[in-house]
Amino acid sequence: MTWIVAFIAAAVAFGALDALWLGWAGPNFYRPRLGDLLADSFRMAPALVFYAAYVAAIVWFAVRPGLTAGIGAAVLNGALLGAICYATYDLTNQATLRHWSTAVTVADIAWGAFATAAAAGIATFAASRIG
Repeated sequence: MTWIVAFIAAAVAFGALDALWLGWAGPNFYRPRLGDLLADSFRMAPALVFYAAYVAAIVWFAVRPGLTAGIGAAVLNGALLGAICYATYDLTNQATLRHWSTAVTVADIAWGAFATAAAAGIATFAASRIG
């Protein structure tokens, strides 16, 4: 039951935070900087695969240790996981694409660290109380 609660809490927390961020950043931050690199419409299937895998990673790499070592450990591990994952995507794009904004790279890495840390902390709290 603990792992189900952790997964659901992480999914809800990360999903809500990311929806807020993307709702604002899509038209106001990404589109002006990335323009024609962006798809015309959102593709649900790859997004769902990403979110399922990423939430599982949050639970495994941040919540699981956080249940033993405390919420601080979950938040720290979440921040590290988020920064590394988002840096992998953005720095690869910056290395391989003709036009990739450094501002997008910096903002994405910061966002990944923050949102993943928050989701990990919330999920650890929920799992320790409910699970």
